[in-house]
Amino acid sequence: MKIGVLGAGVMGSGIAQVCALGGDDVVCYDVDASALADGRAHVTTGRFGIDNAVERAKVTRAEADAALARITFTGSFEAAATTDLVIEAVPERLELKVRVFRDLDRLAPAETILASNTSGLPIAAMAAATDRPDRVIGWHWASPAPVMKLAEIVVTPETGEDTIATVTDTAARYGKHPIVVKDNPMQWGFVANRVYFAMVREAQRVVDEGIATRAEVDQLMMDCFRWPSGPFGMVAGAGSGWS
Repeated sequence: MKIGVLGAGVMGSGIAQVCALGGDDVVCYDVDASALADGRAHVTTGRFGIDNAVERAKVTRAEADAALARITFTGSFEAAATTDLVIEAVPERLELKVRVFRDLDRLAPAETILASNTSGLPIAAMAAATDRPDRVIGWHWASPAPVMKLAEIVVTPETGEDTIATVTDTAARYGKHPIVVKDNPMQWGFVANRVYFAMVREAQRVVDEGIATRAEVDQLMMDCFRWPSGPFGMVAGAGSGWS
């Protein structure tokens, strides 16, 4: 399978890395040449990059080199669009994503699946911008993409069964844990982030009421539930790419 990734930021480059390590050819696009250079660095020498995976004996040097050879970083939108599956990882602005999906629909082959990595924007709105709503799906990843097992697969009533099967099978092949959930255009967020933000809101209430500090809330949650990070640490990590 050939994968197109739109966006070479921390999330997009991480997705490209996972796809390449999974054995697929990847075309990672960004409009910004410096972002492409940074994306390549994230994939190779970044904290969660392939070189680090070799040092931790997660992959062999030969496997790492083969994966790196499968990734092409490019400023050509068309090159990323003319693939089997496109994963959009552009900034979280609905008008931007709708425009991207409209452009993808124009350039991508009819059988290409168009997936969005949005954290909570309506998949139905992106699907409506295309003439292939049955081939549009949400594939929400978590940061850092090479580490986190999340694969929140978001479907609309029009998403085709073949599309769902292809994306869930691909996610599983990459070592992720695909869970299919329903799109909800009436409220931001699907399952993971709706529960996550409810937790963060309550944690902030505890701090505002003077019951505990942010650091104390984080430590209590880690000690009680064996979380790797508390709610405030999770917010900071998600914003920085866990750098």
